[in-house]
Amino acid sequence: MTDAPIKPVCRNRRARFAYELLERFEAGLVLTGSEVKSMRAGRAHLGDAYACIRSGEAFLLKAHIDPYPEAGHFNHEPQRERKLLLGRREIRRLDGRLRERGYTLVPLSMYFLGSWAKVELALARGKRQVDKRQTIARRESDRRLQRMLKRRARPGPIRSGR
Repeated sequence: MTDAPIKPVCRNRRARFAYELLERFEAGLVLTGSEVKSMRAGRAHLGDAYACIRSGEAFLLKAHIDPYPEAGHFNHEPQRERKLLLGRREIRRLDGRLRERGYTLVPLSMYFLGSWAKVELALARGKRQVDKRQTIARRESDRRLQRMLKRRARPGPIRSGR
């Protein structure tokens, strides 16, 4: 990994809740100039996005990058398919895993690594409703515990002994 600064663009917080993340990957993105400008302005969304492998190439689908207002008629289509840059062996291995039932490739975040646009992908399996409820219950109990610890750590009023 290089020492280039990472500038986050957007995150897919829903993916961490809806899926059990098994493996993570970093892939480059093939973008047009107006897409890069729009991403640098932080105008991208990964809400319904997913990745697929078609004829030995990986693609990012349904990722929304807003049109760049200053691009005029040279603008891009907001939800077009974007090619992902992964190694051949990585694509082959992922293709085999994606053919198994229940696996999908979801994007977790988009960011710039130096001047390169990157997307963090995860090989994931969908959670069942029961697992989602357990996640919510665990998160609520952690919040309650943190609140109690915070309240306990706060010093009380100083009382004189008279």
